[in-house]
Amino acid sequence: MNHQAELFVALQRLLPQHALSRLIAKAAEAKTPWLKNLLIRRAIAAFDINIDEAVSSDLDDYENFNSFFTRALKDGARPIDQSSDSLVSPADGEVSQAGPMTQQRIIQAKGIDYSASRLLGNSDEAKLYEDGSFTTIYLSPKDYHRVHMPIAGKLLRSRYIPGDLFSVNDKTVQALPGLFARNERLVCEFESELGQFALVFVGAMLVAGIETVWGGFETPGCGTVRDSDFSERDLSFDKGEEIGRFKFGSTVILLFQNNKIDWEESFLPQAAVQMGETIATFK
Repeated sequence: MNHQAELFVALQRLLPQHALSRLIAKAAEAKTPWLKNLLIRRAIAAFDINIDEAVSSDLDDYENFNSFFTRALKDGARPIDQSSDSLVSPADGEVSQAGPMTQQRIIQAKGIDYSASRLLGNSDEAKLYEDGSFTTIYLSPKDYHRVHMPIAGKLLRSRYIPGDLFSVNDKTVQALPGLFARNERLVCEFESELGQFALVFVGAMLVAGIETVWGGFETPGCGTVRDSDFSERDLSFDKGEEIGRFKFGSTVILLFQNNKIDWEESFLPQAAVQMGETIATFK
């Protein structure tokens, strides 16, 4: 770890992560027209956000900053690959890592890995993914922030796991071991034609919340693990269907069982991806 990265992580340790995120959340929910429009304009300029692909480019149509940040896109802006053997990206972003797991080890960065057991918060469920496949996709503030299904599936259960709220940008990923298994996260497990797979929403510094279409807003900083069983409910989703959203930049992690998929050759670290494009094919 270089001195700059060490300092960046040290500063994050000193910050009141949850209090700061709650403060940002309050500002992001403000409906005062001049304030929310100022925040939106600043974000568009700072992050080079493409407002033209949104359903509305009129700032007055957004009741607050969060409604802008989780904006819907125009029909056809993210076509969903319809090939019967394709796995599609669940989100816009950048590939942080992708590849095979060695037993239960997931690569975070060069020389850094962590366990599926820690990520999922359940050692028995983690065994399902031994020697499986994984990918980590980072959503920057400029990206579309809704998360969609990579393949059709039925929700079995979810687990909200409290934790830290470190930044998930590349500098922190390269410097802080076990980052994704330390941050707050929502683990969602689905049944599909590929068998069971996991999709994990990972919270981060300044993330004002994770929201799902079945459970609504997941309150950060609650301090307790929350397990929810959905196996008796018919919560089935098509490939490309929206399942949730982040209220600021963060990360999505996918885990698949052994010998189920082949990643596309172009699906490599630092590659840009868009929701709906093929990232792997079924075996």
